[in-house]
Amino acid sequence: MKQITSIQNPFIKSLVQLQEKAKARKQSGTFLMEGKREIAIAVKGSYEMETLLFLPEICSEAEARQIATTAELIEINKEVYQKLAYRDTTEGILAVAKTKSMQLSDLKLSANPLILVAEAPEKPGNIGALLRTADAANLDAVIIANPKSDLYNPNIVRSSVGCLFTNQIATGTTSEIIAFLKERKINFYCATLQYSTSYHLQDYTTPTALVVGTEATGLTEEWRKEATQNIIIPMQGEIDSMNVSVAAAILIFEAKRQRGF
Repeated sequence: MKQITSIQNPFIKSLVQLQEKAKARKQSGTFLMEGKREIAIAVKGSYEMETLLFLPEICSEAEARQIATTAELIEINKEVYQKLAYRDTTEGILAVAKTKSMQLSDLKLSANPLILVAEAPEKPGNIGALLRTADAANLDAVIIANPKSDLYNPNIVRSSVGCLFTNQIATGTTSEIIAFLKERKINFYCATLQYSTSYHLQDYTTPTALVVGTEATGLTEEWRKEATQNIIIPMQGEIDSMNVSVAAAILIFEAKRQRGF
C-alpha cells in the first residue's frame, strides 16, 4: 500500500489546491473532504471515492477500507494529515471524491415536488444551513440560482454536515430556473417585502417551490415579477428581515405542515 510522509509530495500539493481553489476542483472534477461520517454519507449518496488518505494512529486501514471499499488507500503521517485537515476531530481520514453534475435536467422530481430555491447565497454557513434544513424536511431538491460560491468549497461541505450529499442539488441562472419551474407547472412563492401576502395564507399542497434571496438585497425583480405569489413572514420587531436559512425553514415547514408532514 502506498505511503506518503512529506507535505512536499506532488499529490499532497495537488490536494491543497483542491482545498483552496475552485478552479482546481472544476478542472479535476474532484474535491477533498474529511471525516468518517461525511465520507460515509457521501458514499451512501452515490459519490465516487477515488482515494482515501488515513492516519493509522487514529483510523486503521480496516476502518478506512470499510468506509469506501473501492477507493485507493494511502497511509499518511501526522504532518501530512495536519496539512490537509481543517479540523482535529475528523477521525484521521480524508477522501478525494468525484464531483457530480448539478444540471437542472439531472433532477428527478416526485409527482408533487417541494423544492427550495435560493438566489445567490454567498456565505458558506448559510448555504450549509439551507442544505441541512432541506435534508430535515426531505425536500425533492435544492436549486441555487446564480451561485456565488463553488458548492464543493470545503467550508460548505463542513457547514452542511454531509447534507451536501443527501440532497438533490442543481444550479442555474434565475431565467433558466423560472423556465424550468414553469415548464413543469410548479408554483413558486417568493419571499420578499414587495407586493406580498402573509406566507401562511398560501396553499403549498400542490407542486411548489419556495424561493429565498440574500438578507442584504433580497430577490431580484425577475423573481418578484414572475412569482405565482410573493409572500412575507410577518415581522413584529424593529428589523425587517431574518437570516435566510431561518426564513427558509419557516416556509418549508409550513409547507410540510400543510402536506401532513
